[in-house]
Amino acid sequence: MSFTGPSVGPGGRTARRALEFGRTYVVRPKGRHQATIVWLHGLGDNGSSWSQLLETLPLPNIKWICPTAPTQPISIFGGFPSTAWFNVGELSEDAPDDIEGLDAAAAHVANLLAAEPADIKLGVGGFSMGAATSLYSATCFTHGKYGNGNTYPANLSAVVGLSGWLPCSKTLKRKIEGNNEAAGRAESLPILLCHGKGI
Repeated sequence: MSFTGPSVGPGGRTARRALEFGRTYVVRPKGRHQATIVWLHGLGDNGSSWSQLLETLPLPNIKWICPTAPTQPISIFGGFPSTAWFNVGELSEDAPDDIEGLDAAAAHVANLLAAEPADIKLGVGGFSMGAATSLYSATCFTHGKYGNGNTYPANLSAVVGLSGWLPCSKTLKRKIEGNNEAAGRAESLPILLCHGKGI
């Protein structure tokens, strides 16, 4: 699947950035299909490595969808291309968020979930940059819109983030405050966040 959207080029000119998502790997449930989770890899990885790991988990009723991010130039790497869900310019709380890239990744997740049966619980999770993308998808679900204002179509039942961060955290409170529907969705959405080292 590809996505084309505007991006700002040299001198502030608007350019179009085309993103071509890589191969998607699917781990079918070994038991009765009750949930589908889109699992997103970290920067520089691919869906294959996570599908192999998820295949070994004793969770027989979950279907895992493991897409591969587009290969794109990453600013923090001096423009060197890598598989990434969105661009990262710097490691800082004040770094600007790549809304266009985040929206494209969240739309890809929603599209992957759109084909699932209506009676199946839907979730999204990921590691590192994949966790950040999952949390961004959760904010889109909560707010009911992507960052560009388009309607977010997926009905998420759970979100998992491993060693990630929350993109657009500076604007999230403003988007939810005074919006009872968004606040209700945020309050009822189970989110598991883990970060650190196991013993």
